[in-house]
Amino acid sequence: MTARAAVILAAGQGTRMRSPTPKVLHRVGGRAMLDWVIDAAEALGCEKIVVVVGAGADEVSAHVTARLGAGALTVQDPPLGTGHAVLAAKAALAGFQGDVVVNYADGPTLTAADIEPLFDLRAAGADVAVLGFEARDPAPYGRLILGEGDRLMRIVEAREASPAELAVKACNSGVLAAPAALLFELLGKVRADNAKGEYYLTDVVGLANAAGKEVRVAFAPEEAFMGVNSQAELAVAEAAFQAKRRIELMEAGVSMVAPDTVHLSADTEVAAGAVIEPFVVFGPGVKIETRAVIRAFSHLEGCIVREGALIGPYARLRPGAEIGQDAHIGNFVEVKKVKVGKGAKANHLSYLGDGSIGAGANIGAGTIFCNYDGFDKNDTHVGEGAFIGSNSALVAPVSIGAGANIGAGSVITRDVAPDALGLARGEQVEKPGWAAAFRARKLAERKR
Repeated sequence: MTARAAVILAAGQGTRMRSPTPKVLHRVGGRAMLDWVIDAAEALGCEKIVVVVGAGADEVSAHVTARLGAGALTVQDPPLGTGHAVLAAKAALAGFQGDVVVNYADGPTLTAADIEPLFDLRAAGADVAVLGFEARDPAPYGRLILGEGDRLMRIVEAREASPAELAVKACNSGVLAAPAALLFELLGKVRADNAKGEYYLTDVVGLANAAGKEVRVAFAPEEAFMGVNSQAELAVAEAAFQAKRRIELMEAGVSMVAPDTVHLSADTEVAAGAVIEPFVVFGPGVKIETRAVIRAFSHLEGCIVREGALIGPYARLRPGAEIGQDAHIGNFVEVKKVKVGKGAKANHLSYLGDGSIGAGANIGAGTIFCNYDGFDKNDTHVGEGAFIGSNSALVAPVSIGAGANIGAGSVITRDVAPDALGLARGEQVEKPGWAAAFRARKLAERKR
């Protein structure tokens, strides 16, 4: 296979987003849009990926460097159009002999499978391959004017198109592939003789045809080309991702009684046989095993739920939570960085942060793992089969032995031995007749 590289254009200002976050770092499915585009390039087998950013784009530059290394970054300064942006990647691709695909960092819905036909055209002899789509409403797009078969003769911008050309529904996506040497040769001939004074990537098509090169077009579904330029368009892209991912999970055997209310992340893993009730939110890093049930209004992030476990309703699992097989985490229970053993239960109104809960243990309502001393986080360990009475506070670091009982309302500050009873509460005092005397005194005061 011919070597492949990708140039990803991420230098747009994104002013329509009206956000302090750079446009391409806004998230779809919990991942930056730029990461989706890098994913597609990696899935295509691109051995080199170059991301073109604008001057001063420090956050984007840091993001690219963290993922791909500093060698993947190049700066377009000043911004003089898409052709100029691709040309800015020339030095980063020096010595590369293979095909280059140009893509856009604000197009998170375009997949490797959508782009692959461009490389098929290259393998079949096309010198330049352009990706297009059939638009239901082509009004704002450049039109692809075709010759015989899939031969692309030119690209006409909508504002410059004739009535006949405006009737064409084949539209330009801006994504194209060509040999590196040819691409940069053609870009070197592009001129900025237009109203904006910019160098357009689309001019490559006309220049290639004028040089006797073969330019062909492949088509992908219109839904794949969801460029995001505003918060409203970001919401549309998010909705498209969510709808697609829900269908994939249901087709794989996951039950969702109200799928439109379930919010997923890009890396959410749910096994066949699991049940997801309405209004559940999955943040990044969640894995759900078979037969687990996630009940309504629960929020999960960075956690594992083992086979047959029951979560919620109204539960919160935070990063590091690992809920064991057939365990129960109930309503208004928050778990953070705690490994919960097989069959253990915490059914009501508890905070369990940092530590472990052994198999078969029972955590009573209102239990708190007091894990933070103002400076450090400390662990609480509850042994197998232990019983923690309601409204108990376990002050970490502390360990409750296997089979131990903690009396309700206790504040436990020292370890409790296996099978022992731990109590830490004031002795109950009773004063006969006190309440009646109190009421009589207060009533007398009111009559004065």
